[in-house]
Amino acid sequence: QLQLVESGGGLVQPGGSLRLSCAASGYTLDYYAIGWFRQAPGKEREGVSCISSSDESTYYADSVKGRFTISRDNAKNTVYLQVNSLKPEDTAVYYCAYTAGGCRPSQYEYEYWGQGTQVTVSS
Repeated sequence: QLQLVESGGGLVQPGGSLRLSCAASGYTLDYYAIGWFRQAPGKEREGVSCISSSDESTYYADSVKGRFTISRDNAKNTVYLQVNSLKPEDTAVYYCAYTAGGCRPSQYEYEYWGQGTQVTVSS
């Protein structure tokens, strides 16, 4: 059984930064991807970023390109999401999720999910 645990969320002022972490434990395939999603109050969950284990190819939603950076530390089984230049509209619960194979656009193709970490951007 795979477990994912997110951390690093918090309250930050507009323009601020955070580093979100997604620590994985348990069994993983050799080829998999970790995606970051977010869900704001009253809105549907949306994909934010993804990184593949094989070639470390990455994906970013248009709304976060140039501001968010995804990376991984294989030794720590951890994927990071560096979030910079935060805006109030980035306020959401951020989730990481695991899927076998490469990055996938649909949240329904991710098999395991973390519990989420709250990011609030407010002055």
